[in-house]
Amino acid sequence: MSARFRTLPFLSLLCVSACLPEATLETASQKASYGIGLNMGRSLVEVQDHVDMPALMKGFTDALAEGEPAISQEEIDAAMTEFTEMVQAEAAETALSEGAEYLAENAAREGVTVTESGLQYEVLREGDGATPQSGQRVTVHYRGTMPDESEFDSSYGRGEPSMFGVDNVVDGFSEALKLMKVGGHLRVVLPGDLAYGPEGRAPLIGPNQVLVFEIELLGVE
Repeated sequence: MSARFRTLPFLSLLCVSACLPEATLETASQKASYGIGLNMGRSLVEVQDHVDMPALMKGFTDALAEGEPAISQEEIDAAMTEFTEMVQAEAAETALSEGAEYLAENAAREGVTVTESGLQYEVLREGDGATPQSGQRVTVHYRGTMPDESEFDSSYGRGEPSMFGVDNVVDGFSEALKLMKVGGHLRVVLPGDLAYGPEGRAPLIGPNQVLVFEIELLGVE
């Protein structure tokens, strides 16, 4: 999408904003109204390049007027489906490209091993206990982040380790466990196809998203 078309929604929003009086944020009603607008804006951040602001504002004002919608619900539903598919396809393509770049950079780091499946791992501490096998359960501490280090899950944050089946996690995590011994600590990078794949795991993990985990294996049973 060209820069010209990406800027159109923002120009439209500026035009709409310029027609409104300057906001005053003193009363509870004003502050709550600002909060409503803030939440609406935040909900559109991920799709802002695709949102047509004049059309959005028309839908907003038509809803407040409680009049007849300008188009049928069937048209809206069909358009929403097409819109969602378009946004998801673009997100998946972007994640593949950015993920491939990150994987290439990480693979070149000293101490990183790449397995046949594409899993990348770095030994932070060698273990000396049992190695997990399919069908067993493990106790682990782990932290999951995006490549930019933004965290999406952490047993450390919950203050207690997690227990689950070796086969009850995504493929890359399962493979990593089978490379460890109790007492070991790995940093692993999962390509999108070894994590949540093209479906992702909304709302935190998008399609084809590369994931980074630190895993401490505490026990096997």
